[in-house]
Amino acid sequence: MKSRFAPSPTGYLHIGGARTALFAWLWAKRQHGKFILRIEDTDLERSTQKSVDAILDGMRWLGLEHDEGPYYQTDRFDRYKAVIQQLLDEDKAYYCECSAERLQTLREELMAKGEKAKYDGCCQHKNLTSGVVRFRNPAEGNVVFSDMVKGEITVNNKELDDLIIARSDGTPTYNLTVVVDDHDMEIDCVIRGDDHINNTPRQINLYQALDWTLPEFAHLPMILGGDGARLSKRHGAVSVMAYRDAGFLPEALLNYLVRLGWSHGDQEVFSIDEMITLFDLKDVNKAPGSFDQDKLLWLNQEYIKTADTQHLIDQLAWHLNEQAIDISSGPDIIKVIDALRERCKTLVEMAESMKMFYQDFKSFDEKAASKQFKPAAEPIITALIVKYSELEDWSSEAIHDIVKQVCDEQDVGFGKVGQPFRLALSGTGNAGSIDTVAELVGKNRTIERLNMALDYITQIES
Repeated sequence: MKSRFAPSPTGYLHIGGARTALFAWLWAKRQHGKFILRIEDTDLERSTQKSVDAILDGMRWLGLEHDEGPYYQTDRFDRYKAVIQQLLDEDKAYYCECSAERLQTLREELMAKGEKAKYDGCCQHKNLTSGVVRFRNPAEGNVVFSDMVKGEITVNNKELDDLIIARSDGTPTYNLTVVVDDHDMEIDCVIRGDDHINNTPRQINLYQALDWTLPEFAHLPMILGGDGARLSKRHGAVSVMAYRDAGFLPEALLNYLVRLGWSHGDQEVFSIDEMITLFDLKDVNKAPGSFDQDKLLWLNQEYIKTADTQHLIDQLAWHLNEQAIDISSGPDIIKVIDALRERCKTLVEMAESMKMFYQDFKSFDEKAASKQFKPAAEPIITALIVKYSELEDWSSEAIHDIVKQVCDEQDVGFGKVGQPFRLALSGTGNAGSIDTVAELVGKNRTIERLNMALDYITQIES
């Protein structure tokens, strides 16, 4: 059993395309079949290698590895031409020389009458030998097919016109190439967005004209923004790799996408194995899915909390490189990740939080410093410096005990010690448990940063 994902390389791999790829991949895995990747690059003017690379990078990052391909339609022009010629020879297609001006006038006249704008068959019987090639669509009867998501669909052939299957320069069009490819590649189930559903009756007629076996069809509902409008960049419809850049784990994005139109009871979090075992096209909703960035962020945080540490290290590598963080001089990254994973929503946030363990800083956040580094904090920080300088057991427990000692000796609450200490350690005030953070920052760096804080207060007082 085979499914396929067939993007056009005219842009990046976006969220809608990634969900289609995921559903097709899951269907193939569930059937113990094969998942085919096909690049539909017949639009020579708009297709680019950059877009091909973006698609391949996105699929690779998501882990949606293909079993066959990638196939490129531009490598198959001879095959398409042979099929087009077969249709011409069997009088199932014909040449058309109608100008763009005539077609536009025809369109306007039909629309003015309230009729559907479609080609009138002007060149059907002219026996031309050049121009575009049109498929001779049946004039009578209905096209009936059972969509695995939408149910039974019936379209009267009178609503369909004689579609162009080859341009005047001989290059084939989408509706022809997709039929030939899906037949030749033995695709059993065509899974795609429901923006293609109007093409399906035309393609079915092509299958029948060529006496080829029909695949099954499953048209997925579109994805809308939270406001009900078609998904756009303002809703988060950016490239899949932009989610990598923003610090999302691939499995979190896949989990979110599988729930965008499919469900299994009330379960929200699915492993990849669970998705494969449970996924069924019959459970895909007919209604559009609604993209919720906040829910995706929540899901990502859940995955960060429970992900395998080595997997997080692998996924963090790109972000550490982007932020020029060298982890070779500092604490064990495994311990740092364990200290941060409960509070970070994205890997970007985690990488940013890791800086305090591997990089020194020259200044404090001004807003936080004006609030925490007041004269009253001077004796507290001084006491911390003295006690930590004498401390031999640099463990989180011993560090915590000294904080308690300073609180008792200064007769202040934990916040009066903990908050300026946290700012001194991090430079921003954003840090988790200060005893754990101080242990990982190390004794020397902790004392150096406390001295920086003391200098800051001294300068204010002077």
